[in-house]
Amino acid sequence: MDISKELSRQLLDAAPDPSVVVDSDGFVLYVNARVTDVLGYEPEELLGQHMEIMLPERFRAVHPTHRNGYFADPNPRPMGSGLELFALQKNGVEIPVEISLSPVTTPDGPWIFAAMRDVSKQKELERELVDASRAKSRFLAAASHDLRQPIQALNLLNRVARAQTNDSAHTSIIDKQQKSLDSMARLLNSLLDISKLEAGIVKPDISDCAVQEIFESLNAEFEEQARDKGLELVINRCGDVARSDARLLTQILENLISNAIRYTQKGFVRLRCLHRDLFIQIEVLDTGLGISPENLDNIFDEFKQVDQGSRRPEGLGLGLSIVKRTAELLGCSLEVSSTLGEGSAFSVIVPQGDPASLSRTAVEREALPVTVGGRVLIVDDEPAVVDATSMLLRVEGYDVIAAASVDEAIASLSIGMPNLLITDFHLRSGATGFDVIRAIRSEAGTDIPVILVSGDTSDAIKLKEFENTRFLTKPVDADELLAEVCKQISRS
Repeated sequence: MDISKELSRQLLDAAPDPSVVVDSDGFVLYVNARVTDVLGYEPEELLGQHMEIMLPERFRAVHPTHRNGYFADPNPRPMGSGLELFALQKNGVEIPVEISLSPVTTPDGPWIFAAMRDVSKQKELERELVDASRAKSRFLAAASHDLRQPIQALNLLNRVARAQTNDSAHTSIIDKQQKSLDSMARLLNSLLDISKLEAGIVKPDISDCAVQEIFESLNAEFEEQARDKGLELVINRCGDVARSDARLLTQILENLISNAIRYTQKGFVRLRCLHRDLFIQIEVLDTGLGISPENLDNIFDEFKQVDQGSRRPEGLGLGLSIVKRTAELLGCSLEVSSTLGEGSAFSVIVPQGDPASLSRTAVEREALPVTVGGRVLIVDDEPAVVDATSMLLRVEGYDVIAAASVDEAIASLSIGMPNLLITDFHLRSGATGFDVIRAIRSEAGTDIPVILVSGDTSDAIKLKEFENTRFLTKPVDADELLAEVCKQISRS
């Protein structure tokens, strides 16, 4: 053996992965020592053998076609990009591998240099990560439901207490209590939202949505909060249609407006939309504290909060991190500009939608008749939530029937058909709100309007198969619930 061949052999044996050289007919010409560690063969056992001996039986028949295809267009590249590859050990055990191919030109014709890497540990780690993600998803679903339940009950009871007192001192206490509950709900929502985004649970439902409808809901949500702080909330009208997930886009703007109000002591917070060629630029502007240039680069980091001097920052500093992650999920871009002491401007760049695809825009929406009264069937297995919801609806003049399971809900129909069904999503014994909806509508023979309530926001995505069904996320604001009950019964 001359020096060049000896050097080639040494280089081949020095490679960290099993390496094989084959000719155009697939016969093994060289093998390094690492093959023994991974496949169990001594190099001498493979020399002169056909390379298919190292492949599982099911791949052997088709492999010559792939090999010929490579020789027709030889270039360094991974083998079977995007596919799961397997090698067969001498003892008959299959292992997952990654293979890199490189062409070699020799006087004896073209050869292939193939480097093989055992990725068994990597695949096992990936499986463990998938299992951990699924376990996290199950935990989040349970935690989201269980943690929101007591806040839901307290919200509704607080609303009942306020409606039944005429004492200004008591009313003031109830209002302060409600603000604490709202703050608790926001903190819980932030923690659960960031965890769901990390776990990949949140899936966007992209469709055309009227921006004005989103603006109106944001105005209703933040008008009083801004007024209480002495700020002017300015929301410009917008006739545009966005191509996005209305729920997630609203969540982005909720976080931006909430932050703007939090860090603005005087002046205004403005929401408006501007036009780009194929996009809509939705802006939230404020006259608040502003952000220093050195902090602009990390404002979207988790738990990062703007310094308010001697005042303790509110919240957990997760709002802008949620904004960033949700925008990435929607394929939207974010822009931010700020001047310290003068204010900030946050922009969300959203694709334009098709106005013709909307049956009714916010401007065209007809006012529904106001209806008070009717029979409401509540299905929930949490007694505190059932009691609070029933009490709230009875105070407002509704006839309420309560059930804790699908069977109890069906049995209650003997009293009379409800005008509206309000059901929790997660029930005991594995039953869901979907089971309740199907059972009640089947017994009634009609699509009774439904309000489905859940602490798990991912459930909303699955509602496409259910007509005449509204989804509300726990903890539900009492006024929002009453307005939705009135609207659904009016429609029925």
